[in-house]
Amino acid sequence: MSVDHGDLCNEQEATYCMNGGTCYKIFSVDTLSCVCNANFKGSRCEQFQLFSSNTKTTEAGLIAAVVIVALLILMMLAVVIYYICRMLKAKQQSQQNNPQQYWRVKPRV
Repeated sequence: MSVDHGDLCNEQEATYCMNGGTCYKIFSVDTLSCVCNANFKGSRCEQFQLFSSNTKTTEAGLIAAVVIVALLILMMLAVVIYYICRMLKAKQQSQQNNPQQYWRVKPRV
């Protein structure tokens, strides 16, 4: 039986593929190749591949990133406003403790 991948492997070579993959001989490069079953990948079908049922995972990740960035910006804005209010309050207290005296020019009579 010949397929696109070559001929089926013999009994000794059939164990080359893991997880129920089908082994084929490729004569042009003198090597073995595997056709993997569903949910497996790799040159010897050695990697299990989980399929995601949610196709919008990248969209959800993007939304989460935007929310996190927005929260960080709001926190920074709150810190800046806090320090500005604190500086204004300190300035008012220093002006109350040390009132400035204005020199007046006496009017001529």
